[in-house]
Amino acid sequence: MQPPPQPPTRPGSPPGRPAVALSTGAVARHLGVSPNTLRSWERRYAIGPARREGGRHRRWTPQDIARLELMCRLTAQGVPPAEAARAALNAAPAAPAASSAAGPVMPGGPGPLRLGEVRPECRGLARAAVRLDAPSVAELLDTALAEHGLVTAWEEIIAPTLHAVGRTWASAGERYVEVEHLLSWHVSAAVHRIRPAPAAPHPAAPPVLLACVPDEQHSLPIEALAAALGERGLPVRMFGAALPAQALLDAVRRTGPRAVVLWSQTRATADAALARSVAGIEWGLRGARGHPALLLAGPGWGAGAPQPRAERLFGLRSGLEVIAALAADAAPSTGAGRAGPAAYGS
Repeated sequence: MQPPPQPPTRPGSPPGRPAVALSTGAVARHLGVSPNTLRSWERRYAIGPARREGGRHRRWTPQDIARLELMCRLTAQGVPPAEAARAALNAAPAAPAASSAAGPVMPGGPGPLRLGEVRPECRGLARAAVRLDAPSVAELLDTALAEHGLVTAWEEIIAPTLHAVGRTWASAGERYVEVEHLLSWHVSAAVHRIRPAPAAPHPAAPPVLLACVPDEQHSLPIEALAAALGERGLPVRMFGAALPAQALLDAVRRTGPRAVVLWSQTRATADAALARSVAGIEWGLRGARGHPALLLAGPGWGAGAPQPRAERLFGLRSGLEVIAALAADAAPSTGAGRAGPAAYGS
């Protein structure tokens, strides 16, 4: 899916900075702060827009935005907000803090958080995470989920930001691990705030069981899947990160699930023997036995053919449709013939 067109820029202006006057909401998304934060800065530090339109409507010019970018960069480097505002207001208009389309300046150094071609909301979320601005991160996540829905917000805003933070952290040791932890925690909290729909008319319907393989600590993608299934009123049993193998097998036998989703982030955690054990569990009378559909999710399972009696999930949206079809008995429980790239949530 192509990203929405970006605001035009003036020739010679730094890439990524809008050349037109923007509303407070648009500037907030551009910078990765909440509109309330911008209003607070204007009230406390007099760092507001140069002009208003239609009475009280604020319109931020490129010069206004340059001052705010400088303030954001200084606060990300640990400068108190009052001092950062004074420095931004005293900066020469012709020499604002340079902004890059690649992303914001990382704390402790000039390395950018490279995002590529993404939605403006994604850049704003990344900037807020880099500044460790927890209130703005929470507000931006809630806004994205409310405006775009869980699936679109996950695929086009949340996941690209998580990937960019993860790549930066992996390439820089543990210098930026605090950014990844803060963003992950708030994504998890935002997903958990999504209220499930009322239960389906048949409360005895078998549930969908979601779990990470043993030793796998990365559970955000299946947390998003659990919330998406809940929105559809499908029964879910969520076991989260690093579920021991025997506990998983016991849970499958006790619940008789319609499907089991096993998440593996890396090849080191993927457990083919466990997958075979789950796929081999059966119940019921001989000749009419049932078994769970085994759905392997995450890049850890590799790009080869899936396990026997297993299916590969390769995206939140498509994975949700596969599970919904299984729950409605619209697809065979073996899932044969629907293999795909193992990139779900990765």
